[in-house]
Amino acid sequence: MICALGAAVCFGTASVLQAVAARAAAEPGSDAGVDPALLLRALRQWRYVAGLALDGCGFVLQIIALRSLPIYAVGAALAASLAVTAVVAARLLGVRLSGVEWTAVGVVCAGLGMLGLASGGEGHGSGSAALAWSMLGIALGILLIGTAAGRLPERPRALVLGLGAGCGFGVVEVTVRLIDDVSPAALLADPAAYALLLGGGSAFLLLTSALQRGSVTTATAGMVLGETVGPALVGVVWLGDRTREGLEWVAVAGFVVAVAGALALARFGEAPAQAPGPAEGAGERDRCGK
Repeated sequence: MICALGAAVCFGTASVLQAVAARAAAEPGSDAGVDPALLLRALRQWRYVAGLALDGCGFVLQIIALRSLPIYAVGAALAASLAVTAVVAARLLGVRLSGVEWTAVGVVCAGLGMLGLASGGEGHGSGSAALAWSMLGIALGILLIGTAAGRLPERPRALVLGLGAGCGFGVVEVTVRLIDDVSPAALLADPAAYALLLGGGSAFLLLTSALQRGSVTTATAGMVLGETVGPALVGVVWLGDRTREGLEWVAVAGFVVAVAGALALARFGEAPAQAPGPAEGAGERDRCGK
C-alpha cells in the first residue's frame, strides 16, 4: 500500500506542474478534441517535463503496487492523487481550500485506511488471451473515441475526454497484471504489452487535451470513474482479487468512500495558479488532477 500511496503523491504533484504547462502551450482559438501538437508544445515547458519525471516514478511505484495488491485498492489510491493535488496547491500555490474540501481530503484518507485494512493480496488469476486482446481493442477504441470528441459540445466533450483518459489508465492497471514474461520475444508476441503502451499513450494525450479544453472539473470526475470502477471489476471477476476474510463490506465501503472523496475534489483538475512572475507569460493559467 505504501507504493500505491507513493504513486498517488507523485501523480498528484505532477498534475500541478503539468496543468500550468498544458494551459501555457494552448494556442488561442483552438478547440479540437485531441491535439497531438499540444502535447509536443507542452513538452517544451520545463514544468511538463518535471511532471513527466514524477509520472515516471509514480508509474514504477504503481507497477510494484499492482503486483502485490488488488486492482481495486491501487485504483482507489491513485484516485486519491486529487487529494494530494489539493494539498500541494494549498501549500505551494496559496490555493484556499474550503471546509468541505478539507473534509473531502479527510474522507479520501479514511477510505484508503479502510481499504488498507480490508484488502487481501493480489489475485492469482492470470487472465486469458481473450482478456488481453479485449484490452488492446479497448485501448484502440479509447483513442478513436477521443479523436472524435472534438465535434461534441464543450461539456460532453470534457466528460468524454476525461472518461477516455481514465479508461486508458485503467487499461494500464489491468495489463500490468496480465504481463508475466518480460523477455523481449514474449513482449513482442503479447497483446497486453501493446494494450499497455496504447492505453497509456492515449490516456496522456486525452488528459492533456481535456485539461486545456472545456470543464476540467467534469473531465477529472470522468477520469476518476474511468480509472477505478472498471479496472476494479475486472480484477475481482477475472483476476481473482479478493479481500480479507469477513471484511468484504469494509473494502466496498472504503472503495466507495475514497472515490466519492476524490470526486468531491474534482475541481482540482484546475487549481488557481500563483500570479505569474516577470519571466512567465501573463496568460498562464493552471489546473491540477490525474
